[in-house]
Amino acid sequence: MEWNFETLSLLSIPFISAIVGWLTNYLAVKMMFYPIEFVGIKPFLGWQGLIPAKRRQMAEIEVELVLGKLLSVEELARRLDADELTKAIERRLSQVIRKVVNDVMAESAPQLWAALPVQGKNLVYQRIENDIPNVVHKMVDDFQHNVSEILDIKELVVEQLVNAPELVNEIFLTAGSKEFPFIVRSGFYFGFLFGLPTMLLWYFYQAWWILPLGGLLVGYATNWIAIKIIFEPKRPRKLGPITIQGMFLKRQKEVSEVYSNIIEEKLITPKNITHVILHGSGSAQLLELIELHVNDAIERYVAIAQPYFALGVGSENYHKMKALAVRQIFDNSDKYLLYAFDYANNAMQIGHDLSERMQALSVEEFEGVLRPAYQQDEWKLIVTGAILGMVAGIAQLYLVFM
Repeated sequence: MEWNFETLSLLSIPFISAIVGWLTNYLAVKMMFYPIEFVGIKPFLGWQGLIPAKRRQMAEIEVELVLGKLLSVEELARRLDADELTKAIERRLSQVIRKVVNDVMAESAPQLWAALPVQGKNLVYQRIENDIPNVVHKMVDDFQHNVSEILDIKELVVEQLVNAPELVNEIFLTAGSKEFPFIVRSGFYFGFLFGLPTMLLWYFYQAWWILPLGGLLVGYATNWIAIKIIFEPKRPRKLGPITIQGMFLKRQKEVSEVYSNIIEEKLITPKNITHVILHGSGSAQLLELIELHVNDAIERYVAIAQPYFALGVGSENYHKMKALAVRQIFDNSDKYLLYAFDYANNAMQIGHDLSERMQALSVEEFEGVLRPAYQQDEWKLIVTGAILGMVAGIAQLYLVFM
């Protein structure tokens, strides 16, 4: 009976080693993504998922290595057709313009506007609404020629990912949907294999440090090997009849499609682009563009309606009226631009083009899609796995063999 117990205890070593390998790899994957915010006492006593913690660096890397090279804002802007854009926003823009005209005239020339009969006001509305396609067309042309000053794609990506750490996790988890489960499973298999020499060594030489050391090596090696297998070798290599390549790199086509869909649907969307244009560093340039065309339109309307309109209103009020009109049209931009989101999404074709261009990347460039953001901290996962493995080895020593 004693011999059977000793034998079972000995045989338990590789199985416990397998469990340790699985557990350390499972925890390593979880620690890459969770918790999203730092838990503990900053700066060192606690933990934050490596990916959420590095989201700003990751966003900047994404722009530099992938999006900045593969997506040109100039190219995307050129795909917007002024006529189609006008059709998408015209109805809502007309409603906004009517309110802007009422508010501006009521503040800048209240007596003149109040004295104007309903028919006269309707003529003003109609004249402006008829001119909307012309104004929008000119503004789109100017926007396309100055888009790099108005829209900073790096600012867009960094802002969105920094403010939405869960989106960073989604990008990684979805793109690596097959690799991360493999990391966890491989911990069990490699842990079992590494447990075999530990078992043999323990059989011949039962020093107290063998099991803790074996656990440490298992935790370290299983994490290290799993990460290496995902990204190494970069290019296909023949080993007899078998071709091996890093798992992530082997799925370049599939990962490109999944990654591009997320970027199109969650990150570089017309809504996010509009937000950055209106509230980002390029908003002043956009305001200048609107000011240029709105002032030009007002000058034409006044010239047609009444040559002495400006004199009747007064020079100061006339300038105030134009400035107020520009500001209101700018401030209400999101109210009519949101009607262009569906059109813009279909016109820009971000997901389709990004996927095709990612598939054409070299393996070295493609590796840069996900790995660089956390590569410098991979050692933390490996060391953590080693420490957990050593703790498991100590527990095994006391619970099974003492």
